[in-house]
Amino acid sequence: MLLTITTTHSPATELGYLLHKHPDRCQSFALSFGKAHIFYPEASREKCTAALLLDVDPVKLVRGGGTRLKQYVSDRPYVASSFLSVAIAQVLSTALGGRCKDLPELAQTPIPLVAKLSVLPCRGGEEFLRQLFEPLGYSVSAEGHSLDEKFPDWGQSQYFTVELQHTLPLSDLLSHLYVLIPVLDDDKHYWVGDEEIEKLLRHGEGWLTTHPAREQITRRYLKRQQRLTRLALAQLIESDDPDLDSAEESHAKEEAAVEKPMSLNQQRMDAVIAALKQSNAKRVIDLGCGQGNLLKMLLKDGFFEQITGVDVSYRALEVAQERLDRLRLTRNQWERVQLIQGALTYQDKRFSGYDAATVIEVIEHLDLPRLGAFERVLFEFAQPKTVLVTTPNIEYNIKFEKLPAGKLRHQDHRFEWTRSQFQNWANQVAKSFGYTVEFQPIGTEDPEVGSPTQMGVFKR
Repeated sequence: MLLTITTTHSPATELGYLLHKHPDRCQSFALSFGKAHIFYPEASREKCTAALLLDVDPVKLVRGGGTRLKQYVSDRPYVASSFLSVAIAQVLSTALGGRCKDLPELAQTPIPLVAKLSVLPCRGGEEFLRQLFEPLGYSVSAEGHSLDEKFPDWGQSQYFTVELQHTLPLSDLLSHLYVLIPVLDDDKHYWVGDEEIEKLLRHGEGWLTTHPAREQITRRYLKRQQRLTRLALAQLIESDDPDLDSAEESHAKEEAAVEKPMSLNQQRMDAVIAALKQSNAKRVIDLGCGQGNLLKMLLKDGFFEQITGVDVSYRALEVAQERLDRLRLTRNQWERVQLIQGALTYQDKRFSGYDAATVIEVIEHLDLPRLGAFERVLFEFAQPKTVLVTTPNIEYNIKFEKLPAGKLRHQDHRFEWTRSQFQNWANQVAKSFGYTVEFQPIGTEDPEVGSPTQMGVFKR
């Protein structure tokens, strides 16, 4: 079984530091079921490939027990399975944990990576493979294999050669492989008990809670044991802590208090609606809709034919629904709007098919390493004709009397950009995904620090 990981990060040979395996050496490691070999087929400054070759010993498998037929007729020595996950955890444990003594910052930095699995069992087919990896932002290439080339009438097998491409920290890639390989195989070579829940939660931290296939992943990872699956799902749901929603509401009120004297929120909504009408966008999806401020205004305006609000927070959607319920609307008006729960960093087919997407004061709440995944979800996969993105202009913060020096407007903001930073990001996104972009100030412009809010209008 062969797994290769390739990067074009410069210098590419820093992959050796991340893996804690020197590119000039071939290393072997004894495992309970065979050996793992690490070597580098290619190692230059421009491109570096690390290979993990797993040599599963069939004799040791036989000694592990099982029925007589299963002992001697098995694909286990040749395909990616839980054996590979164990090898990753034991041989690449430091990289899997996101640690690097010599280059600690690089261990947390998104870099271009391509993982190739020579033979991967996909019990559920290519569609299920894509359902697992594409929501995480991967470009997936899968080559199917026939059961027997000499007998094409036998049809296709469940085995694929798979290539996964993404820009992300190496530890994230290894965590995804560790969890999802046995999920695709729908089996494990060892006894699954309560400790497997802890492994799943640890390696699924940061992505499994909001993954669209969360229940399928959990069920398969735990070998379909109902008790373990219920316990794991309960903990995943609890991790979406309602206290976080309460804190978010509190922080939002603090931000509103800072901006209230200039009615900035109303000016934002008015500018967004004007831009939507100028684009003749009848079908609008509001990504990160929060408690529905924009949705209310869109719903009251007969110009818009279909309105969808998306947010990762169930509590925010509940509040939005309550606010919409208080509007005195006809049945035909209600049929124009829907609310759906979803994460903006995972590909979601429900986001497609709209004239325009609005992203109002949202990107600054995303961790910078996750911004690339959001860009692909919106601009590569959903592809609305128009995208409106607003975000605070940090240069203007000195004008807010109630905002202490050096503080961001909202405690949950991961960053706030200057005008040039926002424009550089937007121009790069437009260039990468085939859009054009123009910039509009929102709020009264100051000759030195600009407007309080900046908006990018992306067009296809």
